[in-house]
Amino acid sequence: MIEVKGLTKQYGNIFAVSGISFKVQKGEVFGLLGPNGAGKTTTLECLEGIRKPDSGELNVAGCNPLSDGRNLRRNLGVQLQSSSLPDGIRVDEAMSLVCAWHGVPVRFDLFKRFGINDFSKKQYHALSTGQKRRLHLALSLASNPKVVILDEPTAGLDVQGRAQLHDAIRNLKSEGITILLATHDMAEAEMLCDHLAIMVKGRIAVTGTPEQVTAVGNTETRIVIRTKNNSLLPGRDIGSARFIRATEEYVEWVCSDVATSVMDILKQVQAAGDTTEDLRVQKPSLEERFLELVDRRERK
Repeated sequence: MIEVKGLTKQYGNIFAVSGISFKVQKGEVFGLLGPNGAGKTTTLECLEGIRKPDSGELNVAGCNPLSDGRNLRRNLGVQLQSSSLPDGIRVDEAMSLVCAWHGVPVRFDLFKRFGINDFSKKQYHALSTGQKRRLHLALSLASNPKVVILDEPTAGLDVQGRAQLHDAIRNLKSEGITILLATHDMAEAEMLCDHLAIMVKGRIAVTGTPEQVTAVGNTETRIVIRTKNNSLLPGRDIGSARFIRATEEYVEWVCSDVATSVMDILKQVQAAGDTTEDLRVQKPSLEERFLELVDRRERK
């Protein structure tokens, strides 16, 4: 549903985006991650048809963003990172306006879907951040698009607001809508995305499923264990597992060979006549992998 081939965008001597390529399949959530200035917003603006790339090929739901704007607007919904409406416009007026622009019947059904009915008569300036985010998402779906681009959709929301938006994204996916999600929230990306790409300095550093991205790199896996008789305390290296810390009950190691390290530790427990009460294997988080990639690329 989205295909990017060799996209490049340059401003003077600065390459905001430098020859990136990726694909997004129908009905999946694809995450575009990266630090500020990595080129995410420029990439999205090229896909949205509001910025002209210097080179490369773009396809969004079968449309070329530059030459097929009418069909693009029909098939693409966008929630911008920074969206705004006139302060005095009412919520229901905003939906009527957007639907008129698309030439479709007014989509007040989306108000019920996103819990907007209760404030549909409010003026835009009177809405909370969470209410504005829900309204922007509803407006992005007014034309019943095949593809939706969400740029930092949960920025500034509280825990409840983020949970509500996450549920909305999952529901859109279940309906077969393709979602391109740009976010700084690594936990959000790891939880929602089927595939993702991490951009650094205008290039894609890595792409894959969240599991694939976190499975490689220099960040080690943690092993945390508690035994009945505390036989592993005060803690020491065991085989290839490197001791990190110990508390009154738990001992923690890091390792690169998880299977071998777990077996070595459990052998020690068995040899001491002890039993395991709690064992946790904690793979590197997406945030740790992200920081590792950014640090490595920025050192070059």
